[in-house]
Amino acid sequence: NSGIVCLLRPLLLDVIPSIRQTAALALGRLADYDVELAEAIVKAGILPQLICSLPEENRYYKKAAAFVLRAIAKHSPQLAQAIVQCGALEMLVICLEDFDPGVKEGASWAFGCIARQNAELSQAVVDAGAVPLLVLCIQEPEIALKRIAASTLSDISKHSPELAQTVVDAGAIAHLAQMILNPDAKLKRQVLSALSQIAKHSVDLAELVVEAEIFPVVLTCLKDSDEYVKKNGATLIREIAKHTPELSQFIVNSGGVAAVIDCIGSCKGTVRLPGIMTLGYVAAHSENLSMAVIVSKGISPLCACLIEEHEDHIKAAAAWALGQIGRHTAEHARHVAIANVLPTLLDIYVDTRSSEDLKMKASRFVTKKALKDILQKCTYLPALEPLLHEAPHNIMKHVIGQFSKVLPHDSKARRLFVISGGLKKVQEIKAEPGSLLQEYINTINHCYPEEIVR
Repeated sequence: NSGIVCLLRPLLLDVIPSIRQTAALALGRLADYDVELAEAIVKAGILPQLICSLPEENRYYKKAAAFVLRAIAKHSPQLAQAIVQCGALEMLVICLEDFDPGVKEGASWAFGCIARQNAELSQAVVDAGAVPLLVLCIQEPEIALKRIAASTLSDISKHSPELAQTVVDAGAIAHLAQMILNPDAKLKRQVLSALSQIAKHSVDLAELVVEAEIFPVVLTCLKDSDEYVKKNGATLIREIAKHTPELSQFIVNSGGVAAVIDCIGSCKGTVRLPGIMTLGYVAAHSENLSMAVIVSKGISPLCACLIEEHEDHIKAAAAWALGQIGRHTAEHARHVAIANVLPTLLDIYVDTRSSEDLKMKASRFVTKKALKDILQKCTYLPALEPLLHEAPHNIMKHVIGQFSKVLPHDSKARRLFVISGGLKKVQEIKAEPGSLLQEYINTINHCYPEEIVR
């Protein structure tokens, strides 16, 4: 408001280097503060002046100039585009080749803020020739530079298979894979993120990541004390598992499913989400892979997520994963049913606070059609008996209707129905004489001697 931006502008061309640097630093801090100040700096025509003599400047000015560019670019695609249009990318590439690690770090960070905005800006970063230099930066000894360069490669890769392929062609995967075991947690986060962003796009790219021998090394990240390392490690496994049965089988063979299940059990909140999704993707591919999740005791932690988590999208993911496990055969359905998850899903389904997506995921288990499907697949009727006690009347009526069809033809089911208290519960239900519900109850009672019913 006091016109300071316009007063700082001529100071960028001052003969004294320290004044140029301090003026650039002041502009960077202003631009960093909010989008309106960043826009004001762009409108004042400062960018061309900022970069006009950059190659000849000392390292302190280069760092300050890179800070200004980063502070402006981070706010919006429009502001990042303004930086591209003024020719700043070529100057930032010169900074990436500087001998000083701090200058390289500043340039990498600025490139990341530009590339993360959208695919077009990411392509502009690639066209400027930044990717091979960023791959060299991740090989430098300075940890801070490694982190920022890995983060920028992640930002470039995320938009499209073509951009990810550019990063792969520069030889990034092998160097990133070697850093999975680095003791620095912040570096591991960025490395895992970059590999995830490459692997997510296609089968070919996922296979290239796997071929860099990230298994079983990446599984150690699921036990890391840093929550973000855990989450990013699980995300990388998820992005590989989703593509093909062969890649999922490779993860199972490497002990990946067991490690993911342990990870889900040892953490809470959004950290669990990629692990939950991984189990769903693996189970979806085939009967055998779904059974591998069951054998590894994957159902129990998914059920726990439905009860323990407060966020609807996490519960919805757990319900989806359970659906992928149980949908293949009668045996798969039985394992899901005996985990006693149906009453929990029913509570979610009838809860007015549940989101539409969560209700839809739960409805695959507890609507009339879903229960009919489960009953047809699964003769383990005690799994449905809790619904006799807790279900709304229309669903309870349907459950009793299904029992009335199964019990007359299945002696084992009849015996279990008595032992588990199902028959006792049926006697407690008050049905209107002559109603369909009364018919169902009569059919069930006729399956047993009169003294047992009494």
